[in-house]
Amino acid sequence: MSLQVVARFSVIDESADWIVVDKPAPLIVHPSNQKPEPTLLGGVEHLLAYEIENGACPAIVNRLDRDTSGLVIVAKHTAAARELGMIFERREVEKQYIAIVTGWPDADDWQCAEPILRAGDVGPSPIWVRQITHPAGKPCLTRFRVEQRFERGEGRFALVRCFPETGRMHQLRVHLAHAGHPIVGDKLYSGDGADYVAWMKTGWTEDLQTRLLLPRHALHAAALALPWRDRRLEWQAGLPADLTDFTAGREITATPGVVTWSRHD
Repeated sequence: MSLQVVARFSVIDESADWIVVDKPAPLIVHPSNQKPEPTLLGGVEHLLAYEIENGACPAIVNRLDRDTSGLVIVAKHTAAARELGMIFERREVEKQYIAIVTGWPDADDWQCAEPILRAGDVGPSPIWVRQITHPAGKPCLTRFRVEQRFERGEGRFALVRCFPETGRMHQLRVHLAHAGHPIVGDKLYSGDGADYVAWMKTGWTEDLQTRLLLPRHALHAAALALPWRDRRLEWQAGLPADLTDFTAGREITATPGVVTWSRHD
């Protein structure tokens, strides 16, 4: 008898061609750096074991960062992966995210069209993945709408719905930080990246908790809509407990860096 580690996630919808799931944070999508940990892909493969035995080949279509929760589409076979990939490439997908940001934006609705590129392309950067706004970057556009303004003991915050028109790396996080309202818990973009470096060296600490408030960035992929053959498909995923607790002013009790998983024969 062997033991297999399986990540837990919610199935939102399913067809013969794809499965849509609600990924929790901090579950990683693909295996990374040979690190033995649960992954979304591994969990989906476990769920679809029978289909895989009969020729299925699951493939993640829209990837989310480890600390971003929400909707992920997984193609069940190569043809569906190709078809869905083209839909995303043609920008026919409507995506909505919910972010909790620090401070109260001046306007209820605004947009940011600042180009984005990797920080290391224009100067020294100790963090390979860190992006910045820069005139030499790739075209980028995000629309934002404030849905709630609230206060906690730590200050003022806002719940913002984000509509990315392009799909650059860390686009929402960079554009919100550029607007002066970084996402709560964002180790990379709440400042100059020093919190991310500290976290990589020491793990989560009380000092980081005091500065960042949440052990993961408060970003959630809340809605997806796309054309699929002869119909329009739409999915939604409500805010997870840690983010609803934060907006309600409750103490966050989640343990950072831990993925809930189960063992099966």
